[in-house]
Amino acid sequence: MTDLLLTFYGDDFTGSTDVMESLEIGGVPTVLFLEPPTPEQLTGRFASVRAVGVAGVSRTMTPAEMDTELIPRFKAIASLGAPFFHYKICSTFDSSPTIGSIGHAIDIGFDIFKPPVVPLIVGSPALRRYVVFGNLFARVGEVTYRLDRHPTMSKHPITPMNESDLRLHLGKQTSRSMGLIDVWHMERSDAEIDARFQQLMNDGAQIVLFDTLDQRHLAHIGRIVWGLRGDKPVFFVGSSGVENALTMHWQAVGVVEKPEPLQSPGKVDQLVVVSGSAAPPTAEQIDYALERGFAGIRLDSPCLVDPAAADAEREKAIQQALTILGNGGSVLLYSARGPEDPAIGMTKQYMQSIGLDPQTVGSRLGTQQGLILRELLERTGLKRACVAGGDTCGYASKQLGIYALETIVPIAPGAPLCRASSNQPRFDGLQISLKGGQNGAADYFVKILNGGA
Repeated sequence: MTDLLLTFYGDDFTGSTDVMESLEIGGVPTVLFLEPPTPEQLTGRFASVRAVGVAGVSRTMTPAEMDTELIPRFKAIASLGAPFFHYKICSTFDSSPTIGSIGHAIDIGFDIFKPPVVPLIVGSPALRRYVVFGNLFARVGEVTYRLDRHPTMSKHPITPMNESDLRLHLGKQTSRSMGLIDVWHMERSDAEIDARFQQLMNDGAQIVLFDTLDQRHLAHIGRIVWGLRGDKPVFFVGSSGVENALTMHWQAVGVVEKPEPLQSPGKVDQLVVVSGSAAPPTAEQIDYALERGFAGIRLDSPCLVDPAAADAEREKAIQQALTILGNGGSVLLYSARGPEDPAIGMTKQYMQSIGLDPQTVGSRLGTQQGLILRELLERTGLKRACVAGGDTCGYASKQLGIYALETIVPIAPGAPLCRASSNQPRFDGLQISLKGGQNGAADYFVKILNGGA
């Protein structure tokens, strides 16, 4: 696959669609697979792609599970022959030494790719994520928070962010030496930035973190990363800010052309939305949609995660939704409405009471929500759907037999409307949005209904 410019593995589903969207907007035709593709798969409808990604789930895994997941997938993706391999992480650096360890993923990358250095690019100004003097910040509304004071990430139920200095946070996950090109250096000339990068490598830095405050910094990063290409794939780690940086540089030097804007596919009459996210932005989106005609169905999470009650509860929700859809309405099925929703704690307590591990709530609930969506689409013939919540998106996609996605049109940064390729004919060509909980403005679900128009 000598025409490929880049391959990537996303540590969660919605983060992977974020990379795909960034590349498409930047002029790089991209396809996102759920499993590593074979070279034979990159023919036919995918013959013109120049970037290939795999949507993974390593953000929710232990280091031992990551070994099983990442080692064979890294090798399979690398075999496609692209000059760059990106391990895509969330721009909020979701990770800990025991779950979703970015440091452990870097160690695996060192074993497979044996790079002289791993660039670490976390900031993504388009997503309002910034790294300044090694500390990560994220903007919510009109307020920018340091990550350890972020209203959501500092209270994340699995990987709370209690340290904003990424070197200290990552230092708990890997013993590899780190260097920083901070915002002061990023304001210097190209030659001075290059000299700083070389100095850090000469001093033994195995990981180099780049501050990222604005597009000018991304332009420097794109130039530096592009200059690292050689006889073997360049391995780097970061958010979709990396793709913004690379496509900006590729356009500047003529590797790719600036594309025409992607066009809206138009409005549909009805939409099914399934949300498993507890993030505040998704709660706002639920409120907005319900105020504008969507019919809401609160899912009974304790019953859905209980093997003895799940089938009956799932069918109950399906019948409620079919009644709404049969009357011509759009339906929004949700398991939580913001991070303070009492259903979150109640579900985990109930799981403990019946002997289930509360850590499995995401997989159990996500699987049930995927089954609900599948049944609704099969029984109604609707051509467009939306899923909210990173884990929920992954499980729903499996239920729909989706093996690849392509961007149709941007809706919000990191959350495009996509075209699905499925091994189940009913869902092949389905228009679907798979969005992370933090992505999108309040009107996101309405925009999906309208096709972004």
